[in-house]
Amino acid sequence: MKDHPNVVIFPPLIPLAILLAACALQWLAPLGLLANLGQGLRAGTGLAIAIAGIAIAASGRRALVRRGTNVNPFQPSTALATEGIYRYTRNPMYDGGTLILTGIGVVFALDWIFPLLVLGLVTLHFGVVRREEEYLARKFGDEYRRFQARVPRYFGSVKRAVSAEPQ
Repeated sequence: MKDHPNVVIFPPLIPLAILLAACALQWLAPLGLLANLGQGLRAGTGLAIAIAGIAIAASGRRALVRRGTNVNPFQPSTALATEGIYRYTRNPMYDGGTLILTGIGVVFALDWIFPLLVLGLVTLHFGVVRREEEYLARKFGDEYRRFQARVPRYFGSVKRAVSAEPQ
């Protein structure tokens, strides 16, 4: 048996594909929604969102490296990261990447990033996150299930008191 999650795509390719497709669509069929906002407002807001995303994603990566486990999902996980940013979300790198894309979309008035982000997040959730969770539950058992019960899957997720399926 492979000792890694059976993800359908290397996760960083999802935001890259979203960004490239959004740029192409914006060039081919601009929507012009965000362009109506002032450039200063867009730049300040978008930059703040992107910087927050970078900080969150980098914090998640650092926590994995500190625990001595692999960041790449095509390599085995050797330890669970449950401290630092992982006390608030089980997927800080994906949460951070979403914020980075949102910030870029706002700064550069890439309206297309937002509908594409919905498709990308569905792909990420079912093609990566759920598969990583199944792998980690098999590998780390009750330790991982306790972590799932304690920490939401994504920032902004509401933990349910009783749940048939961990978030």
